[in-house]
Amino acid sequence: MSKKSKEARGQVILECTEHKDSGMPGTSRYITTKNRKNTTERLELKKYNPILKRVTVHKEIK
Repeated sequence: MSKKSKEARGQVILECTEHKDSGMPGTSRYITTKNRKNTTERLELKKYNPILKRVTVHKEIK
C-alpha cells in the first residue's frame, strides 16, 4: 500500500496588516496549513498580535 500524497495541503504564513501599517518595529506572523484545492483564495483570520496586545486581521502572504 502506498501513502496518500499531501500535495493539496500546504503551509501558509499569516502576517498582521495593522502592525505593518503602524510603523512599529517587529512583525506578528503565524504559520498554519490550508487545503489548496478547496480554498484557492488567500486566508484572512483574526489572530492575537502580542506587540499591539489585541486581536487583529492577519492575511496570507506569498
